Amino acid sequence: MRADAERNRAKVIEAAMAAFATEGLAVSIAEIGRRAGVGTGTVSRHFPTKESLYAAIVLTKVEEIVSRARTLMTAEPPGEAFFSFFTYLVTQAATNRGLAQALNGGGFDVESAANRTEHDLEGVEQELLTQAQAAGVIRPEVTRGDVKALLVACVAAPDPSRMIEIISAGLRNPS
Repeated sequence: MRADAERNRAKVIEAAMAAFATEGLAVSIAEIGRRAGVGTGTVSRHFPTKESLYAAIVLTKVEEIVSRARTLMTAEPPGEAFFSFFTYLVTQAATNRGLAQALNGGGFDVESAANRTEHDLEGVEQELLTQAQAAGVIRPEVTRGDVKALLVACVAAPDPSRMIEIISAGLRNPS
């Protein structure tokens, strides 16, 4: 790829990240091009569909999230790692409207996109949960689906940090 084409691609991704974070998935390609200082044709040459552009952005974010999960798994005991990761995901989604919509299944399948790469978001989430359950910290009947639904509830709440506290207490194994 030519140097100017690489610069334009980087500008498009940067503008799209900001636009999706503040406006969500509904932002138009024309608006992204305007923010990047390029035409819609330039955006379309690099990303033929809005989904392909969003996939590039989400995969960058998923890589960051998976890396964070792996770091927590080695740096903290299983229960702490699970709750730290849960809090991290809520915080990320609460400040990024596009990510929140994607995690909620609104218009983009994050897990499907992540599965096309080496970034196994589902896998690290399940691993964190399984390790916390094996350590006796999380209730054994809690599923990854439960955790995902609770994550969405936290993000939708007026005060996500309060919801994290309530949900964390409910997830803990009472024994």
